Order: sequence, then C-alpha cells, then structure tokens
Amino acid sequence: MMTNLFSIFDPSTNLLNISLNWLSTFMGLMFIPYSFWLIPNRHFIIWNFIINKLHFEFKNLLSPNSLNGSTFIFISLFSFVLFNNFLGLFPYIFTSTSHLNISLSITLSLWLSFMFYGWINNSQHMFIHMIPQGTPNILMPFMVIIETISNIIRPGTLAVRLTANMIAGHLLLTLLSNTGINLPNYLIIILILIQILLLTLEMAVAIIQSYVIAILSTLYSNEVN
Repeated sequence: MMTNLFSIFDPSTNLLNISLNWLSTFMGLMFIPYSFWLIPNRHFIIWNFIINKLHFEFKNLLSPNSLNGSTFIFISLFSFVLFNNFLGLFPYIFTSTSHLNISLSITLSLWLSFMFYGWINNSQHMFIHMIPQGTPNILMPFMVIIETISNIIRPGTLAVRLTANMIAGHLLLTLLSNTGINLPNYLIIILILIQILLLTLEMAVAIIQSYVIAILSTLYSNEVN
C-alpha cells in the first residue's frame, strides 16, 4: 500500500533484506554483447551513428591537451543515464536515476577525479581559474570564495537536476493515473491521450537530461586542463 506519493520511488522488492530493484541498473549489460557477434541491424546502426556524433561533439568541447579516448567516458555516461531514464518509463521497473544514491555517486566520482587530476597536474591553472580575468583587486578575495563555492556544489547541482526531472514527470503521471478511477468513460479516453503526450514528453526529458549531464561533465573536465 502506498503510504505517500513519493513512496512509489522507494525500493520495495527485496530478498534477505537486499533490495533487488537496483538490479535494473545492470540490465543493460545483458544487451551489450549482442553488438559484438550479431550482424549489425538497424538498431545497432542507429546507435553507432549517435555514438559517432557524440564523439565528435565531445571532442570539440575538450581541449587539445586532453588524452585520446577521453570522449568515451562521457559517451558511456550518456548511454548509462539514458538507459536508466528510459527504464523508468516502463511499468513496474525501478528508476535508479530518480534517486540521489545513483546520480550523486556518478557526478561526485567524476567531479572528484577532475579535481584530483587538476590540482595535482595543473595546480597553477586551477588557481588562475578561481579569479576571472579583469577582476578588480578589491573583489579578488570575494571572487575566490564565490568560485570555490560554485565549484563545490557542481556535483550536487548535476545530481539534483537529473533526479528532480525524473521524479517530476513520474509524479505527474502517477497523479493523473490515480484520478482516472472515478472518471466517466469519455473522460478516461481524454486522460489516456494526455498520458500518451506526457510519456512522449518524458521520453524527450530522458534524452535531454542524459545529454545535459554528459555535456556539463565534459565542460567541467575541460576546465582542469
């Protein structure tokens, strides 16, 4: 029984007090090996086209000093988030990206790796980045504080953005579906059409949020080089 509206996002399936809902995050691993030995079909060709487009776009965003193959980190991030976002659109499948456990783990690990790499290898560049060019001398201490705070909250803002967008659409779909119990038949048809439009919008949101988190992570990594 649903105790409150947000309880639909709670991991409820468990075995020996181990939550099984999080296993949905690893469902994509079952489909990856097929691309290595099956004859490429339309699905594989389209996905390969998307990956190539993302590769060239991320490559343009990264600095020339970046290591070869750096774009594949962000392509993998895009693919992982996109897959889990789309899983949440199917009934009775747990949406792992609607929880800060997953989204904050991803963004925080990336941000920490960027910070460690930047401060160890390009410490002078990291200090210079704290003070924008042309800042008056009297404002420099305040700009250092502001830039430090804005840098620290980056993983939190990325995680909250992804989680909030995933939760908002699912809550709206749940609210509308709960109202259909007491509606007459002609209004139920209208409600179904609205639900289909919202599902289409949620598909777009799933793609956009995956693209946003990958692009912002790419831009953040470019600042440490």
